[in-house]
Amino acid sequence: MSGTESKPEVWLRGPLPGVPALLQPVAHALLQAREEINNLMTGFPEALLWESPAGLASPGFHLQHLAGVLNRLFTYAAGGQLSQKQLEYLKSEGKVPEEEYSIDTLLKTFNRQVDDCIDQLKNTDETILAEGRGVGRAKLPSTVIGLYTHSAEHTMRHTGQLLVTVKVLADRVANEVDSRLIT
Repeated sequence: MSGTESKPEVWLRGPLPGVPALLQPVAHALLQAREEINNLMTGFPEALLWESPAGLASPGFHLQHLAGVLNRLFTYAAGGQLSQKQLEYLKSEGKVPEEEYSIDTLLKTFNRQVDDCIDQLKNTDETILAEGRGVGRAKLPSTVIGLYTHSAEHTMRHTGQLLVTVKVLADRVANEVDSRLIT
């Protein structure tokens, strides 16, 4: 490939070293989402981070939520229950933080969480994938593979939603600039 051609999607680049075969699709989805999100947010205006156009969730919410959900689902997959810190993070998702959160800060948190997830996948014995796991205080029934699979599909769903929201906001800004140039 020449330098101007894009790389194939992560799942077409071959197996990820150390990740069990049955968990490759989960790892591929998480890494694909990370690439897309980091590219999407490059150059995105900080001033629009918490904007919610047409009732859509803000880019800031998606970035917070993506990291938080991965953290929670992988905690359940490991057989744990949520800590007080995780519950507090959940309550804060979507709210403009009191301390300054930048796009860079949110991306670093998400990227670190994806790294932690990949490490957990590498350390997962495929023989436990069908084991039951309780989700939430009600301990709703799932399995290790169910939690990992849901983490991948949920991450990609929010990646798509983030893409739409960022596009709507970018188009709105471009239209505002165009209208100022015309008048």
